[in-house]
Amino acid sequence: MAKIDTIEKLREIYTAASPRAVAKQITRIDPHAEKFIAASPFLVMSTYGPDGLCDISPKGDAAGFVAVLDDKTLAIPDRRGNNRLDGLTNLISNPAIGLIFFLPGMNETLRVQGTAEIRDDQDLLERFVENGKTPASVTVIKVSELYFHCAKALMRSNLWDPANYINRDMFPSIGQIIKDQAELDIVAESQEEMIEHYKNTMD
Repeated sequence: MAKIDTIEKLREIYTAASPRAVAKQITRIDPHAEKFIAASPFLVMSTYGPDGLCDISPKGDAAGFVAVLDDKTLAIPDRRGNNRLDGLTNLISNPAIGLIFFLPGMNETLRVQGTAEIRDDQDLLERFVENGKTPASVTVIKVSELYFHCAKALMRSNLWDPANYINRDMFPSIGQIIKDQAELDIVAESQEEMIEHYKNTMD
């Protein structure tokens, strides 16, 4: 096994990207991307920490939870989570951010890269009030690059095919998993108890 440690070596084993794959990258939120974002209930957010490692967080809400402020700017409300704040903490020291938007049932995804800042302007927070609850902050992203990613990965995985859904019972409850991994001396919640906890603490 040989380590590939230069771009030249890497390119020796891969053909060049097609002209269309290169040309599809744009620097603004066009109408197609805006429509996709408005319909998306789920994204994955990547940030870069001062420890040199990446943090990746799922973000989800009702379709349209991410706002397009203009053709260069997105805004994402931060709903209540576990309060680790890994991604937000990273943005304080390094504003670089990457997003992948998903649409259930659609195999193409939308990739966005840019820089972000964390805002708590009252008028911005009020824009994202949901069920009477205001987010603690809003992540505002200036888009540098944007493009639709091809469908091959989701086609290979058959991600949206119900026939591929696992039996949840093949895993213990998430409470038990955390107890085992963290070696905690606690009584682990059942999966049903954890789901109820999630429901009661979402905002």
